[in-house]
Amino acid sequence: MRAAVLGTGVMGAGMVRSLRRADIEVNAWNRTRDKAEPLADDGARVYATAAEAVADADVVLVMLFDTEAVLEVMAEALPATGNGAVWVQCSTIGPEGTERVADLASRFGAPFVDAPVLGTKQPAEQGALVFLASGAKELRERVAPAFEAMGSKTIWVGTEPGRGSALKLVCNAFVGTLTAAVGQSVGLATQLGLDPQLFLDALDGGASDSPYVHLKGAMMLKDAYPASFALDGVRKDLGLIRAVEEQSGTRTTLTEAVVACFDAAAAQGHGADDMAAVVTAFRD
Repeated sequence: MRAAVLGTGVMGAGMVRSLRRADIEVNAWNRTRDKAEPLADDGARVYATAAEAVADADVVLVMLFDTEAVLEVMAEALPATGNGAVWVQCSTIGPEGTERVADLASRFGAPFVDAPVLGTKQPAEQGALVFLASGAKELRERVAPAFEAMGSKTIWVGTEPGRGSALKLVCNAFVGTLTAAVGQSVGLATQLGLDPQLFLDALDGGASDSPYVHLKGAMMLKDAYPASFALDGVRKDLGLIRAVEEQSGTRTTLTEAVVACFDAAAAQGHGADDMAAVVTAFRD
């Protein structure tokens, strides 16, 4: 198998390395080529254009920021696709964006799988992502080797593109809310004159504990936010979540509050920092 990875930022670079560890040949492309060049040391072939990268690929994995970026890159690359390659859309773009992308793939006769992932930088590097996939059943075996190389498991949500993206928003609604809640408790402990480490110690091992609380909590206590999932990316996803809530008749009350927290942190200049920087929204 040869895979093409379009978009080698924080997530895409880890995906390339996981594919290479599984001895899958990889073509890599990134809009800013300097970010892709180091992947040549891992055995990937780095290309100047997306069209060149997909020409001999069996599977094309797209990991870009938003719907417009995905559509722009696919419009350039789809005409160059050979071998009947399966296009796998891994970006978080929501059901509506996925429908637009799937329509574009259909116009070129390209097999398409909607497969956003759960996980950030470290799981991508470790091959421990969770794929939330939807697409025709006959495509599952064709993408399985790539998914197994990059992920710890694949959940097939359905056959219609967009179902995987819907589940991704459901999961990210929880992740964004949980991160804001940790930030609130760390911030409140600090404002009350408590050592915020005591908050993490109190939860440790209990029914409400989770590794994620300690991961993000530790970053908040250190006041250091190297990005695994950038705060501006969370804000983009929260916008998608709010849109599907409105469309489905789900109350947006909690999402609106979480959006306000992340917006406040972004206004303090933390947009490019890890989402754990939401704690700054709760400081005096």
